[in-house]
Amino acid sequence: MTSAIRHLTIDCADAYALGSSWSQVLGRPLHADDHPGDPEALIEDAGLLFVTVPDAKTVKNRVHLDLQPQDRTRDEEVERLLALGAQLVDDRRDEDGTGWAVLADPEGNEFCVERSAQERAT
Repeated sequence: MTSAIRHLTIDCADAYALGSSWSQVLGRPLHADDHPGDPEALIEDAGLLFVTVPDAKTVKNRVHLDLQPQDRTRDEEVERLLALGAQLVDDRRDEDGTGWAVLADPEGNEFCVERSAQERAT
């Protein structure tokens, strides 16, 4: 018998706020039972669970998400995410179109934005 990953759990200061932020990024709703002040928030169809913890983030993530835009280019997605409140941490985009951008969510958790499948094919 094997195990399956049920959720990727992200510790944070405010589960509902951070879950809402990622809900906008992914275009997926929070679970209907989640409300402001709840200690947990779930984006069920993305498998992301946000849990409020008392500890602040102190170092670089050991695990991070790599996002691949589905209906826009990498650069368009980076601009959209910056407008939603993300911050650019490290720009690793190359002049030839390869590379990625490292961003941080509102609580400082790093994630990467890669090229879309269409950009990779060209």
